[in-house]
Amino acid sequence: MENEPTAVEELFYKLKDYGETTVDLYKLKAISKVSGFTSTLIVSIFLIVLLFLALICISAGFAILIGVWLGNAYWGFFIMGALYIIIGLALYAGRKKILKAPITNKFIKELID
Repeated sequence: MENEPTAVEELFYKLKDYGETTVDLYKLKAISKVSGFTSTLIVSIFLIVLLFLALICISAGFAILIGVWLGNAYWGFFIMGALYIIIGLALYAGRKKILKAPITNKFIKELID
């Protein structure tokens, strides 16, 4: 004679399966969030490095161009350096509004979605 599970035992087994499935679902969601966040972070860093390299080349070109216009190459580099100091001070003054908030919002949105 076979031992068939009672209704309570059957309910317990279904509840156990439901719990295991729910835990697996949360694990997969967490993995998805972390991988999405990591890929966004890596792509952002890669783009920042590329933009930085392009900015260096363009800056050197403008510095040489300004230097040729003024007669001495070093004046172009001084002017470009002063321009970057002014831009840096402006970014530092508005760092929370200009830099921190958009970057934070982007990463939070990536983690939530």
